[in-house]
Amino acid sequence: MSDTREPSTPPRELFAVLAAGAILLIATHGLGRFIYTPLLPYLINDGQIATEQGAAIATWNYLGYLLGALMAIRWHRISHIRILLPSALAVHLMTTLVMTQTDYPAVMSGARLLNGIGNGIVFVQAPALILEWLARRNRLSLSGHIYIGVGLGLLLSSGLVSFSADWLEGRERWWSALILSVPMAWWGCARLLRLEVPAQSDGLAKAAGPPATTPLFDRASVPLFLAYAGAGLGYILPMTFLPLLAKDQLTGDHWLQDGAWFVAAMFTIVSPALWNRLGAKLGDLPALRLNFIIQLVGVLAAIVLPGPAGLTLCAMLVGSTFVGTVMLTQRIGRAQHPHQGPRLSAAMIAVYGFTQMAGPWLTKQWLETGGTLTSAFGIGVAALAFGVVFLFFVPSAE
Repeated sequence: MSDTREPSTPPRELFAVLAAGAILLIATHGLGRFIYTPLLPYLINDGQIATEQGAAIATWNYLGYLLGALMAIRWHRISHIRILLPSALAVHLMTTLVMTQTDYPAVMSGARLLNGIGNGIVFVQAPALILEWLARRNRLSLSGHIYIGVGLGLLLSSGLVSFSADWLEGRERWWSALILSVPMAWWGCARLLRLEVPAQSDGLAKAAGPPATTPLFDRASVPLFLAYAGAGLGYILPMTFLPLLAKDQLTGDHWLQDGAWFVAAMFTIVSPALWNRLGAKLGDLPALRLNFIIQLVGVLAAIVLPGPAGLTLCAMLVGSTFVGTVMLTQRIGRAQHPHQGPRLSAAMIAVYGFTQMAGPWLTKQWLETGGTLTSAFGIGVAALAFGVVFLFFVPSAE
């Protein structure tokens, strides 16, 4: 395989490629997946769905994300990406259109399942394609900038929902996400498909090569996988139900009923740079332990300080940590198993996706037994505490 590098790429072109990746994450993650969070209390107030139905619909979306991520790992070559990436974006647009047309929870669940599949594919394949392109230019350190699209997507979703709150109702509330997604998906996809990444240089294709010389699950990686499972369940509760919790805990027209999601979005934007710096300064593993503890305190704050203070702390601390959790965990895992990165990514995505899916389902069961949404956040606290414990069994990679 040729190892040709192209280090003289103009900064303008680097920026355009990274921007295209970030824009696709804004469209699929912000306007596809996570816009459901600020929309949920409005859809319930509009009488379109009940709280338990809202939790179930979220579960179907997270199941789709898990399936989409696994599909993206299975079909990982550059030639696959050039077909699946535009197809997944088309699925995102089509399923968002369906959400503007239906009031039936079963149809909404099916649409959100398919939307999750498209989101999972894009979330794996867009960064993977850019990573290969950057690797040929010795600019891998820039790859983390793609994930600023997650924070910007949360911010945009918050603004869209608040801006249209008074003049849209029920299924109509999805129109703003669809209208903005169309040009974003078209431009971002067209820009990435023009990247010159020869199929034979596909680093991800190494997964189809000789078997790894070390087992994926060993004394070092098992505690990391278990900790990551706790993180997936711990963060997904506030990232699914935070605005709904604000509606539940606050009276009147308190600004945090919409503003809690805005606060979380603002702190998510700075998260990649913050944890990249802390990982370099403290080491990835100590930084990850600190990350988990801060995130745990954030979820706990929503329980022990119900009201503005607890909601604000939860939004700030969870928003500023969950993207860092993903970045640091992936880096630690690759340091433990440097020769089987694709397999490791597939397994971690599966673990994280499964526990994300479990969060809304467990919340639904809790609510149906008479529990409150505030007390349901205790599930997240317990999951993160579980993760913190296992992080102390993860050895530092040499």
